Amino acid sequence: MNRIWNSIVGKLWATILLLVSFVLFIVSVLLLEFLGNFYGHQAENALRQQAVTISKIVDQHEDPTNSIYVIDDLLGEDTSAVISNSSGNVIGAFHEEDNGDEIRDILFKDKELSRVFREDSPVVKEMNLPSAEDADRMETYSILAAPLHEGDELNGAVFVYQSMQAVHDTIRQTTYIVLLSAFIAFVLTTFFAFFLSSRITSPLRKLKEAANSLAEGRYDTEVPTPQHDEIGDLAVAFNKMGRQVKHNLEVIGQEKEQLQNILTSMTDAVISFNRDRSILLTNPPADRLLKKWRDARKNQEGDIPDEITGMLNHVVMYSEEVEDELALDGQYFDITISPLYSGSYIRGAVAVFRDMTEQHRLDKVRTDFLANISHELRTPISMLIGYSEALSDGIVETDEDREEMMKIIRDEAMRMGRLVNDTLDLTRLESGYMRLYKEPVAVRPMVERITSKFVQKARDADIMLKVETAGAGEAIVDLDEDRIEQVMTNLIDNAIRHTPSGGSVEVRSSASDGLLEVAVADTGSGIAEEDLTYVFERFYKADKARTRGKGGTGLGLAIAKNIVESHGGWIRAESTLGKGTTMTFSIPYEEQ
Repeated sequence: MNRIWNSIVGKLWATILLLVSFVLFIVSVLLLEFLGNFYGHQAENALRQQAVTISKIVDQHEDPTNSIYVIDDLLGEDTSAVISNSSGNVIGAFHEEDNGDEIRDILFKDKELSRVFREDSPVVKEMNLPSAEDADRMETYSILAAPLHEGDELNGAVFVYQSMQAVHDTIRQTTYIVLLSAFIAFVLTTFFAFFLSSRITSPLRKLKEAANSLAEGRYDTEVPTPQHDEIGDLAVAFNKMGRQVKHNLEVIGQEKEQLQNILTSMTDAVISFNRDRSILLTNPPADRLLKKWRDARKNQEGDIPDEITGMLNHVVMYSEEVEDELALDGQYFDITISPLYSGSYIRGAVAVFRDMTEQHRLDKVRTDFLANISHELRTPISMLIGYSEALSDGIVETDEDREEMMKIIRDEAMRMGRLVNDTLDLTRLESGYMRLYKEPVAVRPMVERITSKFVQKARDADIMLKVETAGAGEAIVDLDEDRIEQVMTNLIDNAIRHTPSGGSVEVRSSASDGLLEVAVADTGSGIAEEDLTYVFERFYKADKARTRGKGGTGLGLAIAKNIVESHGGWIRAESTLGKGTTMTFSIPYEEQ
């Protein structure tokens, strides 16, 4: 029931019923009042007309008894009359019942009615008289007393009276008809109001259902528009709004997706902050950065470093962009924080973190490279200049000394050439300009052939050189044989050069499960654990004093690493200081 009264149908229905009920009530009251007055006036006018007529009849006859029959025919059945002379004696009575004498006494004794004997004007009055049907019951009568004349003098009066019961019955019947009509009108209005309110609210309910569908995300929902009134216009406007909302959401979705794709594809970390410094939006690099900060700040308050918080406070307070480069947890970041506005109000800030760690590392590598290559070139150049000046100045006296100096000059020149060639090779490998010429190669013969080149060198250095290729079996791998030979040559040469006399170098190869592995193990001095991470970098020397004079350029392992990675593989170093080192490279392949 509450649902009906809370609905538009119930409210509109109740409003129409209340309005119609009020109108019917007012109309009924006024109509009943009008009809009551109308019937009363009609009865009074009838009595007045009859009294005047009787008065004229009596005045025209010298003997009143001659007019009795005329008067009797003139009066209606429910109308009574009494004619009296000026002395109060009854001349004639018409249509009286058994209580006629009692009624006459009341009429003659009434002060208002008795004025008719003294004044030449009729008197009208309603009063209670004994009922003609029941003497013990009083009824309301309408009485009119009119004077009689004899010449110009008053000569009596005529009293005409009529029971108001007939008028009351007529009014009661009329009231019944009016009330019945009002009730029928109320019932009809009820059905009409319900039909009208339902018809008006039916499209509104459809609009409500469509609005709920729109709120649930079904933007294709449309409201039928059969009407051409205000509700029809509302439905048309609603359909237009739905299409516009759908279009706007599609545009917003596209822009959001585009922004999300841009943020996701960015290598820079982007973090959007609210005014209270809470994080609103991040991209994947920012998620990784925040996780790293949280792990590093487990025992500290807040997820972001204090330096970032200070920059955020400055941006929010002074409404200006801040840019700085900071070192945070071992990384370098170029940080830009800009305010976000909502009108003229700052609602937050967006921070962009560009990781400059690699740039700093490359700058350091570039600086170290220039320093190292300058250092590596300075020694042979100095020796070339020194020995060439000695030869040109004629300081050398014997042919043997001259030959020795020439040999030194030749060796240093060759060393410079190797250094330049290795540098060019490494540069081409790292820049991707080095092309690999892959072809199917039998692993076992290749490893044995390359190793055999160092047998004499190992024998001269009193080092046992062993090769183990049984693990390679009959494996055939697609690779650039010349480049792999360059890698193995570098590894075996390094192992022999850094292994003391009486030591051993072993070359092992295996191929299984789609992975080729070649290891070169020596029993040399080994590499400290803290240096293992850096052995594949340019010009890095774990033993700063051991390379000089051993023909190394400091670029061999860096070149080997790049060649192996160009084949899709990886290289690693394992070493125990004082016991030896094992260099292993692995290359995946497709088994044939």
